[in-house]
Amino acid sequence: MVLESQGEYDSQWAAICSIAPKIGCTPETLRVWVRQHERDTGGGDGGLTTAERQRLKELERENRELRRSNDILRQASAYFA
Repeated sequence: MVLESQGEYDSQWAAICSIAPKIGCTPETLRVWVRQHERDTGGGDGGLTTAERQRLKELERENRELRRSNDILRQASAYFA
């Protein structure tokens, strides 16, 4: 909606400020959504796409689990040594 209406306003921020109340959110929330959409479609500021962000969360979770397993094995090894 913002991207389609952007030509009718002086700036993207003006479009966001006009549209946000119509959809029931703050302009800042809508701006974040627009930036995330731009990243997801290959534009934007080079941040992580939604898929990349999800993959990063999965890898961080797996890393935590592996560290926990290694710690348990290390403690068991010391106990039985």
